[in-house]
Amino acid sequence: MTNHNDTTIGQTFIEFLSIVIKYRKFLATFVIIITLITSMYAILAPKWYKATVSVFPAERADFLSTLTGISGIAKNLSAGRGLAALTGSPTELDKYIAILKSATVTDDVIEKFNLRKEYKMEDDYYEDVVKAWQKKLELNIEDEGNLTISVYSRDPQKAANIANYLVEKLNQVNTNLSVSNAKSNREFIEKRYQQNLEDIKNLENSMKDFQQKFGVIAVPEQIEATVKSMAEIYIEMYKKEVEYNVTKQNYGEEHPLTKLVKINLEELKKKINQLNTGTDLSQKDSKILIPFKQAPELANEYLKIYRNLEIQYKILEFIQPLYEQAKVEEVRNTPSVLVLDKAGPPEKKAKPRLKVYFLLGLVSSIIIGLFLVFTFEMFSKLKQNDYQKYQYLTGWIKFKKKNLN
Repeated sequence: MTNHNDTTIGQTFIEFLSIVIKYRKFLATFVIIITLITSMYAILAPKWYKATVSVFPAERADFLSTLTGISGIAKNLSAGRGLAALTGSPTELDKYIAILKSATVTDDVIEKFNLRKEYKMEDDYYEDVVKAWQKKLELNIEDEGNLTISVYSRDPQKAANIANYLVEKLNQVNTNLSVSNAKSNREFIEKRYQQNLEDIKNLENSMKDFQQKFGVIAVPEQIEATVKSMAEIYIEMYKKEVEYNVTKQNYGEEHPLTKLVKINLEELKKKINQLNTGTDLSQKDSKILIPFKQAPELANEYLKIYRNLEIQYKILEFIQPLYEQAKVEEVRNTPSVLVLDKAGPPEKKAKPRLKVYFLLGLVSSIIIGLFLVFTFEMFSKLKQNDYQKYQYLTGWIKFKKKNLN
């Protein structure tokens, strides 16, 4: 059985060689002509030059870094890929790519550099022009963490100009987005800040009126300790409220960081409720902290004012610098990316590449040439051995050709 297969393979190979030798002149001529045509096209076709600019994300102070709960988590994660790996959210460079591919940037580049004329698509649909531009734009995130922006153009200087302009647009659009986000943060913090000032003013007036009416100057040390402990817990709760709202606004309600802050906030509220009602274990084990419901009515009223005033002072210490930073973030106009390598006009064309077209023409012409000679040989043998079938096939081919025309 093995000998029979070897004999069949040998006969097939000999038959293949005999056909190639029989049509060698045609094959040689066909391969040479097709290879020359593709090579000439690579030489004579319009030249496209590739200019590349390389950028790194600029380091920016994170607004959330002032929130201790979030900064502690964020420090354990990288600013980009590490966080994305856990949450599936896009990295900073992915955001840059989305901006560069956006309609805002695309429309501006096409109009500014008159790409319709360069692509010779003055009368084409705009969508086709956009597709042509997207084929001339290459965006790649390198292993080193930088983003490369490559642009193809028939003019070397124009290719460099477009690539560098894309960096300008990237900075402009991303800065506008950052400012818009910072404005939302500032408005939220400002609202809470103004409310804090109003609360302090009202509580100070209440304390003054209470002291003048009842002549109360101070409270026992135990109750002061209770007030201060409660104040610390309340300030933590307000911090968590701010963290929760800012995190939800920046990352979304379903983000792991948002959920974690929400859990902490709920636990703090639960702790406060236990302290107010006297059900907290720390009050049972220690007499330092006294539930407010057990204090005399007069002292209880005084302590409520004192406690709330202490809380508002603590909130002011926390929220005032946060508010100032939010205002700075809103007006900051620093670049989003730093240029590592600026694009310059390339000296050599990027495409069409002569070697590629030469190899493409050579390989394709050999394959097509072999297909043609074997087809010729098949019809030649069919004509000699089965003329009726030969006529049927040729007639069918002529009929299909006529219908196509």
